[in-house]
Amino acid sequence: MQDQGYRTSTEVAKGAVGVLDIDSAGAPANFSMRGFTFGQVNVLYNGISIGQSSDTARVMDTGNLAQVEFLKGPSALMSGMNAIGGSVNYVNKQPTTGPIQNELDLSVDSLGTFRSHYGSGGSTGVSGLDYRFDAVGSSINSFIDGDYRDLTDLATQFNYHVNNNFMTFAAIDYKKDSGHAYWGTPLVPTSFAGGNAVNGVVSGTAVSTFSGDNLGPVTIDGRTLTTNYNVADNATGAQELWLRSGFEWSPLNNVAVKDQAYYYQAQRNWLDSETYAYDDGAEFQAGTIDRDRFFVTHDQHVVGNNLDFLWDSRLFGMDNRLAAQLQVSGNWIRFTEEGNPNDYPYDNVAVVDPVQGVYGPEFPDIRNKQLTDIAGAFEDRLKITPQFALIGGVRVDDWTLSSSGINFDGSIPDGEPFTQTWKPVSYRAAYTFEPIPKMTFYSMYATSYDPAAASIFSVNASTPLALTSAAIYETGVKQLFWNDRAEWTFAAYDIIRRNVYVQITDTTSDLAGEIATKGYELSGAVRPFDGWKLWGNVAWTHARYENFNSIDGDWTGNTPSNVAPLIVNAGASYRFDHWRWPLEIGGSVRHVGNRYLFEDDATTMNAYTTADLYAFVDIPGRDLYWQDIKTLRISFRVRNLTNAIYAAFSDPGYPDQVYLGDPRTYELAVSTKW
Repeated sequence: MQDQGYRTSTEVAKGAVGVLDIDSAGAPANFSMRGFTFGQVNVLYNGISIGQSSDTARVMDTGNLAQVEFLKGPSALMSGMNAIGGSVNYVNKQPTTGPIQNELDLSVDSLGTFRSHYGSGGSTGVSGLDYRFDAVGSSINSFIDGDYRDLTDLATQFNYHVNNNFMTFAAIDYKKDSGHAYWGTPLVPTSFAGGNAVNGVVSGTAVSTFSGDNLGPVTIDGRTLTTNYNVADNATGAQELWLRSGFEWSPLNNVAVKDQAYYYQAQRNWLDSETYAYDDGAEFQAGTIDRDRFFVTHDQHVVGNNLDFLWDSRLFGMDNRLAAQLQVSGNWIRFTEEGNPNDYPYDNVAVVDPVQGVYGPEFPDIRNKQLTDIAGAFEDRLKITPQFALIGGVRVDDWTLSSSGINFDGSIPDGEPFTQTWKPVSYRAAYTFEPIPKMTFYSMYATSYDPAAASIFSVNASTPLALTSAAIYETGVKQLFWNDRAEWTFAAYDIIRRNVYVQITDTTSDLAGEIATKGYELSGAVRPFDGWKLWGNVAWTHARYENFNSIDGDWTGNTPSNVAPLIVNAGASYRFDHWRWPLEIGGSVRHVGNRYLFEDDATTMNAYTTADLYAFVDIPGRDLYWQDIKTLRISFRVRNLTNAIYAAFSDPGYPDQVYLGDPRTYELAVSTKW
């Protein structure tokens, strides 16, 4: 994160193997992995799930993060619900034992983005008591008119070591984000854009959401590259509070027990015009953009406990490790959202230089959801020989969803209230083989289950109550060699997910039957000579719908939206470490293949390639006025060096528009430690 300049939780994905970052206005900080997107990739916070990421995820600054963990493929055994494409776990910086260490990071870029972070950690004056504190204040500006996001994060944790075998902790984390939103740039007919058509961004045809008319070949109009079609009084934001406490206990040398109790609450809000569909004259006026209105607020509370047990032993003379986990949680969320009694589209504006207008009257519907989850997981690793191990595990969940609500006019929604219970059992079987030290071959088979609807909080009496089932076959090899100066990893996988429902519009889902994905992932890094670092990764993904007879046609064989068949990342740097002020220069390149905007595969977001360059100099404390400073790092970065115009991703619930990637930007940053 530091070397590559990843400032937010979304940017972190840009270096991960085969991962796309999808930072849509309605579902920020989501991902696409191994053919699955949005809520099909589970997002955890210090190992805790708070619900489907498309409902709950928010953009975070990386200042208070120690690391971000990517776990690929169905992983219900470890992270529970919604782990189909994989899981992403954010881990906060932890207290350290020893002298207090402080750090300060400041940066500004050519778009006006400003970032600040202060961190401190070490031992206190109380014997056995360590702390960590981080404060973040950032304002992220966009190239889109009026689009910005302010981030605040205050996090602290105390660890108290009662003795060498027992440690207890308490942590609090407050996050706030607010700003205005960009919901995408609308597609327009190539015939309308004429000489203003931007080539290479999108291709194919599209159908207008409101009129249902085929617009023919579509493009992006060069006059709209920075235009925001949202209403002037749009708003988006969230306030989140985490309280965590627990302990780590080693009653015996071969036994470890960890416990983490937590409470989480959040208030989130959106107020927007979200859909921007080109009007060919069927609704209002040809050559305009038809718009909608939608608002929603979340009031969420989550309470739970995760208990982990680890036991190393000998079984029939062979090394054996048993891991067990018990999870209990209650998740309450109230949605207050637009009842949408108005005719659609709500209004229309000009394609070029639109008058934004305001939201207008609100008609709130209320939906209350309560999800309780009790889960027990067990996994065992038996080393048949020092080189060969067998692994097996099972997870049993008990989910109970209760739902109720009332409409803006006082009526009760059809089918409400209701309660539904699911009791899925998922498992994993695997082996590892280490023929030589630090080289491991592995293969595994794992299963996972999830509600068939897009989100468990979207389940109602009219949506399917069955579960989807997913299974993965994976094999690969990992090696660390050359005195730990080089490493590489290869993985091949096959995932099948059945009984899948896909969102067709922002209010309608349809049975897609089965999604099948296959792929290969290869990554490596090497330090061939002193000062040099080379790294790269490539991911090939082949994802297809099976038996998808949509209400709009037969989409069998289509590729799901936002799935790239090829993603390549590579980078290199050289450090002049022998200089009095060490200097490092480096760069990276990222290539993302063609992706489809929507499940009909009619509109292609064309492949793109971007490049970044950076240089930083480390000034040692001996050359600074304040001698307590260890180093002062001054960095300069150029992002999107070639100023490529490209479609970064889409939100398939809004198939009339795409999200454009950031243009070339320049950043100056300063960081120091003392």
